[in-house]
Amino acid sequence: MHRDNPRPAGNITHAYSLEVSTKDIAALSAAAPRILTGSTIAIPYLPRENDDARLAAARAVRRLGFEPMPHLSARRIASLAGFELFVQRAAAEAGVERCFVIAGDPSIPVGPFADSAALIDTGIFERAGMKVIGVGGHPEGHPVMSKAEQWEVLERKCHSIEMRGMAPLIVTQFAFDADIVLTWLEALRAHGINHPVRVGVPGPASIAVLARYAAVCGVGACASMWSKYGVSIGKLFGTAGPDLFVECLAAGLTAAHGKVSLHFFPFGGIAQSVKWIEQYRARTDPGR
Repeated sequence: MHRDNPRPAGNITHAYSLEVSTKDIAALSAAAPRILTGSTIAIPYLPRENDDARLAAARAVRRLGFEPMPHLSARRIASLAGFELFVQRAAAEAGVERCFVIAGDPSIPVGPFADSAALIDTGIFERAGMKVIGVGGHPEGHPVMSKAEQWEVLERKCHSIEMRGMAPLIVTQFAFDADIVLTWLEALRAHGINHPVRVGVPGPASIAVLARYAAVCGVGACASMWSKYGVSIGKLFGTAGPDLFVECLAAGLTAAHGKVSLHFFPFGGIAQSVKWIEQYRARTDPGR
């Protein structure tokens, strides 16, 4: 059962997805009975990992009854042939039908691909039978593009995906300020981009871990944002969950925001994120 079309606003935790690295497959296996069958599991494209490790993770995700969504980092891909072989193997060996494309961190590509659009434009995805292509959304802005450029690039990528017979899916960077995300969603729809969105959410973790990931990923984490996330600037040594963020986001969503769901980054561990989701759903939807 495909779950690439998150439910409308109001059921925000009913079709969540998870980011799970290759080294965390064992933890995913342990938590699998508590995760909805068919859920999307994104597999990040991390440096110092090879394609065999990524494919093994995708196969494991499929065996557990989930939908693997491997990331592809354009500037880290060395060749067209290597890219095509990976996508073909992912489809054949793990039943992969969706991929998530990013430009990647290196400023200079190691191969022929300068950005994620270049991967889409090869035609390799649709020839391999991919049905969904995920692209990134940046509610807090992009480090090297203006707002106008961001919208133009996102519109162009989504159009290219659709023209190739696949469905675009927008997955945002994680954030700490729900108001910023809601404003971004409004702007997204105002630009005529009506594809499903998965909003990135940091799973419960120590505040030190959250701050470290925020710094690495370029996510804003100033005192005012910590406050809106429910963290006192004077208490940075405890743990924090996304309760206030998710509650504010869910309260602010309307039908005008389109199809929106959550994509969890389990910085504090998969089990902790799954437990938080269970507790949140029990509290907000006791009759489910």
